Parts: sequence; structure tokens; C-alpha cells
Amino acid sequence: MIELRYFVRSDFNQLISWVNSPEFILQWAGTSFVYPLDEAQLENYIENANHENADILIYKVVDTKTNDVIGHISLGRIDRKNRSARIGRVLVGANAVRGMGIGQQMIREVLKVAFEELSLHRVSLGVFNFNTAAIACYEKVGFVKEGLHRDIAKNGDEYWSLWEMSMLENEWLEKNRLPTI
Repeated sequence: MIELRYFVRSDFNQLISWVNSPEFILQWAGTSFVYPLDEAQLENYIENANHENADILIYKVVDTKTNDVIGHISLGRIDRKNRSARIGRVLVGANAVRGMGIGQQMIREVLKVAFEELSLHRVSLGVFNFNTAAIACYEKVGFVKEGLHRDIAKNGDEYWSLWEMSMLENEWLEKNRLPTI
């Protein structure tokens, strides 16, 4: 089991240790950060986050059995008028828990925040087309591919394409409806 807790300054070093290459930082955060990730960038990242009307909620992911921080996720671009948001910066950082369904748990927990606490209508995300494990994770949770942004990011001499995916509130409700007795 996992729990989402707000990402704070004392979590910076852990995240910095996980984001350890220019390719990885591009895959994790697009062009929002530059390599090497540092405390100044993370200070900027959390500056206006995690308060009542924030347009971004940033979380560390905690293993409830060990109390270890094992990942990171954010719910950003929160638009209360249009009832939408975007999941970003998804990272299962601890190697020991990769491949154990933690990514799906993380996505479900942040979707609970989006749909059940914030009453949003739509949640989207973007994932590079070569990240087949992440795509499979998102599809298992219920995300639908909307379209492919071809050659959207440049890494060295190659271009990366990105799948745009989303889930609507009715899809969340249908997938998480309690069985009737």
C-alpha cells in the first residue's frame, strides 16, 4: 500500500538522486527542468504548490509498511473552472519496488484526489511513445489514448513522440463503482 504526502524541502535530495541523467530528466519532466536537477529548481517547483487554491499539487509517494519514500507524482494545471488537471512527473524511484504495481497505485491515488476531492471532470497526461511500461500502466488504470504528438521533444539528435491520454469522471466512476448487493 502507498500513501500520497505533500512533497517538501526535506524530500529534495531523494528526488535529485533519482533524476540522474539528461535523458531521464527530459522523460520525467519534459522541458520544465534542466539537468542536473538541483534545489533551486525544486524550490521554484514547490513555491506555489500544495495549498487550498493551488494549481499544482506535488506529492511524494510513501510505502505505508516501511514509511520509505518510493516515488513522486504531481497533479498540475488544475483548472477549477473547466474542472480539469494534468498528471505529471510520475516516478517510481525506488528500484526495489519497480514492477510491483506501484505505478498503478500512484495513478489511482492521484485520480482519487482529482475526481473525488477536487470534483474534476477530466484528467490528462502525456507519455513518450517508447515508454511501453508506463503506457500499459495508464491503460490498466483506465486512461485512453487521444492522439500522438509526433516529434514533440528533441533529445540529442533524435526526436521523441508523445501519446496524449486522458480519463473522464464518468470513466473513473464506472471503473471504481462499488458492486451493488
